[in-house]
Amino acid sequence: MVIRTSYHNHTTWSDGTATLDEMIAAARSQGMAEFGISDHFVLAPDNKRRSWAMDHEFIGEYVRRVTHAKENTPDLTIRLGLEVDYFPQTFDRVSEILSNYRFDYLILSVHFVGDVPIDYEAGIWERLSQQEQDSIWRRYWELLRAAAKTRFFDFAGHFDLPKKFGFFPSVDLTDEALAALDSIAASDMAIEINTAGWNKPVQQPYPSLFYLKEACKRGIPLLINADAHSADNVARNLDRGRELAEAAGYREVVAYQNRKRLTIPLR
Repeated sequence: MVIRTSYHNHTTWSDGTATLDEMIAAARSQGMAEFGISDHFVLAPDNKRRSWAMDHEFIGEYVRRVTHAKENTPDLTIRLGLEVDYFPQTFDRVSEILSNYRFDYLILSVHFVGDVPIDYEAGIWERLSQQEQDSIWRRYWELLRAAAKTRFFDFAGHFDLPKKFGFFPSVDLTDEALAALDSIAASDMAIEINTAGWNKPVQQPYPSLFYLKEACKRGIPLLINADAHSADNVARNLDRGRELAEAAGYREVVAYQNRKRLTIPLR
């Protein structure tokens, strides 16, 4: 029997279009066994609020609401997560703030390289020279590697996110990407198959099969997540993600409770 889980999902607490209750109802209707809520938390060096992330002062209320849902949804296991953007300059402040709360898991994400929002719109990439694009890709891998070394996060989200709009480096950065995987493995983190990538301009999952096989070789645990931002997408491409996981050599996925990792067979 297939046990369906998804831990990377968003509600109206950040950039989702459905409320917490609506997302839970959708997960229930899709036969989910476990469903994680992981809205965006961004504390950027410029201190500007991002419209797609929750205000920092609301984090306590967010935790309270999701915890209430956990305690009052007996037919579906709800997990409390957060998708946290990594900035070297603000990491200490972020870790101090979040240490006050009891999460089931924290997702590592890098959406910014310097002041460039790498997954916001294709036009940003189009205005960059190829050399600048190469530099962003290289710096992205460096940031991911540094973030993993903090050992603060449970799993890395959308591993090769800069490819979202179909812009790839003109130089071979495989070693840099594999170094990021090495750091993830050394920090005992997991990665995800983010199935939303199939519906982005690049039309590929995050990560590619190549990186997924490399993760499997390193013994890096795996989750399969929809990265849903609407109730219609809570189970989007999850079966396809399971097939990809098996092709890469995985036979199980992981789940989280109170920052502790549990294993679930793929089949």
